Amino acid sequence: MFARFILCALALSTVIAAPTYADTAVAPGYEEEAARASALLQKAVAMYKEEGNAAFAKFSRQGEFTDGDLYVYVLDRNGYMLAAGGPSAALIGRDVSPLLDEELKEHLATALQQPDSDQIHSDEYRWKNWRDGKVERKRVYYQLYDDKSFAVGYFVNRSSPAAAEQLLDDAAQAMQADAEGTIERINRLDPEFNRDDLYVFVADLDSQTMVAHGYNRRLVGIHFPDMKNREGMLVGQKLIDAANAGETSVSYVWPNPVTGNNEEKETHIRKVGNYLVAVGYYQEIRSAGE
Repeated sequence: MFARFILCALALSTVIAAPTYADTAVAPGYEEEAARASALLQKAVAMYKEEGNAAFAKFSRQGEFTDGDLYVYVLDRNGYMLAAGGPSAALIGRDVSPLLDEELKEHLATALQQPDSDQIHSDEYRWKNWRDGKVERKRVYYQLYDDKSFAVGYFVNRSSPAAAEQLLDDAAQAMQADAEGTIERINRLDPEFNRDDLYVFVADLDSQTMVAHGYNRRLVGIHFPDMKNREGMLVGQKLIDAANAGETSVSYVWPNPVTGNNEEKETHIRKVGNYLVAVGYYQEIRSAGE
């Protein structure tokens, strides 16, 4: 049953989005993935227009309709999987709707009720990545044609600078209203302060102590100026120096909680009373072995 659920998740991860965005919606830093996904989707629809249902066999095997981690899915308007180029191929010929919870059924129904057109729709949501088993953001592109939904999607494991700034705003406001309560919420990994690869951490500038961390609770209680990254940089001291100099952001290398890789991180910082509140977003991906 568990294996079937995972397969279902894979099958639907590229088709359950409500069509509220145009095909120009692209996560910052993922322009290449977006272009590849859109191109593969258009290629698949063009092939279907030329060959009809005979194209499904091509979609469902490794080859010209797979591009790295990208592959094509096709559902009919009743929720039956007609073709799948990834691990969800086991669901071909099956109605996937009964395997979903009520919320996902509603999303799927919304997508499949859209009229046929040449418009490519796009949306983003969180879903389990079959490669690492982690829940990550997913961007999907899909088109309705001939009463069928053609879709290609990719995972987004890096949040935008704007999302980081928004989380910092929310955390700073919460700290101003109730510092003790907010610190407790951050340390119990409250989703309000832990969003995909973004999380809040807080240092007490009087005691020079890390008092809250939204990802690695083992860092709570450490002497903040001594906090180092894997390269030996004194990140904590760098953040304190930047805050005292009136700077609003600091760059350094730090593990991404979604990918597990060492990545360039730009951390936004703000003083709230005697606290330093920080949220960072990840940039350039490095190899996992670094």
